Amino acid sequence: MKVRISFAHARARWSVSQFLFLLLAVVSLGLYGYTYVERVVYQAYESRLFDRAAGNRAPATSSNPETTPIAGVVQADRKSMPAPESAFPISVIGRLSVPRLQFSAMVREGIDRRTLRVAVGHIPSTALPGQAGNVGLAGHRDTFFRGLKDLRPRDEIQFATPIGNFKYQVESLTVVEPDNVEALAPSPENVLTMVTCYPFSYIGPAPKRFVVRAKQALPEAAVDKPGEKERQRANAEPAPNLVGLEIR
Repeated sequence: MKVRISFAHARARWSVSQFLFLLLAVVSLGLYGYTYVERVVYQAYESRLFDRAAGNRAPATSSNPETTPIAGVVQADRKSMPAPESAFPISVIGRLSVPRLQFSAMVREGIDRRTLRVAVGHIPSTALPGQAGNVGLAGHRDTFFRGLKDLRPRDEIQFATPIGNFKYQVESLTVVEPDNVEALAPSPENVLTMVTCYPFSYIGPAPKRFVVRAKQALPEAAVDKPGEKERQRANAEPAPNLVGLEIR
């Protein structure tokens, strides 16, 4: 009798455990599905909007302090299109692509969690495409920047913006500590730096950072070289490290 009762209790506990594991799996799948759909919808919407505005290359000004001049053209055209509920009212820098990897993603200003969930983020303290300096981009290793592990030196990177199209050539692929400040330091040349977490297959918060450095190949001259005041300010401000980037 005692054996029968113990068996019934064990079976009941096992049934409860199965139910809890199933519930956890359903919730996790639902969260992943939501973030995936949100990312796809945002990218599709912003890509369509960017293509519509591609013919107008004159940068627009905005009274919004969060809006960068390079994104003014895209935001000006935004009024003519109904935005989906998942779209964020914030500036878009342009479209990043790597032809060999068949990779393409919209780049948005900022590196907060909300931004990096749906786009590649432009690091605010770094240069913009077309400016002399270091253009810094950040992305998650399990979404947009997953393909960086397959990059090779001399690969071409394209960055389309409302003020023009820029081509970069990969010069180096390095792994650094999160407190590294050299990766995002100002540069006298037009360079592009992409940062994500490393190792790519690591479970949990990754301990290292994977850094891609590329040099601008076309156009050869900078569109908007900073003046003396901008150069002095860049030299006075310390280069950001990679600890504060909310990448995983």
